[in-house]
Amino acid sequence: MMGLFGNTQQNNEGKTNLNLSAENMDKNIGKNILENVETFKKIFNRSSDIMFREIKIQGKTKLFLIYVDGMVNTDIVISNILEPLMYAGLPQGLGAVDSVSEMLEQDRFTVLQTKKVSSVNDISESILKGNLALFIDGESIALLADVKKIEARSIQESALEPALRGSRESFTENLRTNTTLIRRIIASPNLKVEELKIGKLTRTDVAVVYIEGVASISVLDKVLNRIKKIQMDGVLESGIIEESIEENHFSPFPQIMNSERPDVVAAGLLEGRVAILTNGTPVALIAPMTFWAGVQAPDDYHQRFLFVTMIRWVRYIFTILSVLFPSLYIALTNFHPEMVPPNLMLNIAALRERAPFPTVIELLLMEFMFEGLQEAGIRLPKQIGPLVSIVGALVIGEAAVSAGIISAPIVIVVSGAGIASFIIPRYSFGFPLRMLRFPLLILSGIFGLFGTAVGICTIFIHLLHLHSFGTPYLSPVAPLNKRGLKDVLIRWPRRLAKNERYQP
Repeated sequence: MMGLFGNTQQNNEGKTNLNLSAENMDKNIGKNILENVETFKKIFNRSSDIMFREIKIQGKTKLFLIYVDGMVNTDIVISNILEPLMYAGLPQGLGAVDSVSEMLEQDRFTVLQTKKVSSVNDISESILKGNLALFIDGESIALLADVKKIEARSIQESALEPALRGSRESFTENLRTNTTLIRRIIASPNLKVEELKIGKLTRTDVAVVYIEGVASISVLDKVLNRIKKIQMDGVLESGIIEESIEENHFSPFPQIMNSERPDVVAAGLLEGRVAILTNGTPVALIAPMTFWAGVQAPDDYHQRFLFVTMIRWVRYIFTILSVLFPSLYIALTNFHPEMVPPNLMLNIAALRERAPFPTVIELLLMEFMFEGLQEAGIRLPKQIGPLVSIVGALVIGEAAVSAGIISAPIVIVVSGAGIASFIIPRYSFGFPLRMLRFPLLILSGIFGLFGTAVGICTIFIHLLHLHSFGTPYLSPVAPLNKRGLKDVLIRWPRRLAKNERYQP
């Protein structure tokens, strides 16, 4: 099986233990407490962090506690569970067994969430999620108390989606914290949170969030059905879910938007979209997604509309340049020099006299080097990552020009296209645009402007046929929706805009 660390193999002994555990889990517990405890000792065999503790109330009633060391708040267990049982004793007038159930079920213990469970599988999963399981001698149920104490990262500002104005909060790795952040923004009973568990081994908690009466029923049904169909051993990050439920796996364009910001997710929910939150990752998924959502910044709706409209057009222009600038340079200088001003073309020709490679090879070499420097800047420690990416680009570019390996205009073209791609607000949306540079470079290097035009038409045809959960990727431009254009070409003033919901 291919995993995070490459190929892994299971020996026969491991498979035997796995089958034994599965056999034990497909049943309910009995009334004999010793047999129940023995069952869970087999399930949690060789797990030193699983704690078993026996308790006797006044030397008579036997109780057993099972929990994961480090995931349970021991102070709450001692003060709210052990002390009432061991020192206060059982309430008067209740039976020896049912009394403990009623103590947990009613108001004898100050634990907010308790429930009765009899399935071995459910009990095991709850224990591993941080709950405390209490087994009572003579009763075929276990009482689960929510006494979790799991260390979590504090709420911080998003590093991937900075904004000049608006909220500074971002999601964390805790699912309940993330749903709380959304609830704080949308304090409505119509905000629904449906939880699912996916992954045969990880049993990852996934929450599908939407606003009832606003979200599209068809989109919601598609999201839920596709998530339920995910069959794999482990789900470690929301990217696995994104790849599993998208419609076109071979498209370079993302069909599901991702965000670390609660305000962005809340805005999507108010437009009728559906959000997917995954426990263990701070990145939320938003469906459906359109092309225009990829070039919109989180604070576009927090600034004055004239400024935002101008900046949007700047983004659109630079988005086009990030894809076409290198290929247009090749096509014009190599195949159509008459379209370039004579003085500029003479300067370019003079600078290219010492270059030993064709322009296409020069651009491909510099593009690969530029992508490598970006990746190095991401993977290196934060203290030296930006230094390597910026200084490395300057030093390598200057040295390559001085050595005569490449010409100076190539450095300008590649760096200009790279800077243009950085203007795109969503980092994940810049990936397809950076990828498309290379096939367009090859086409323009072989066929000139004709090859560039063929590449552009191919991209547009692909975008016209691309859908995200039934929503056309280029909507509301194609198919045309004049009312929807108010939030694409310009950002319409709030006072003049109507309260229009997103309709896929």
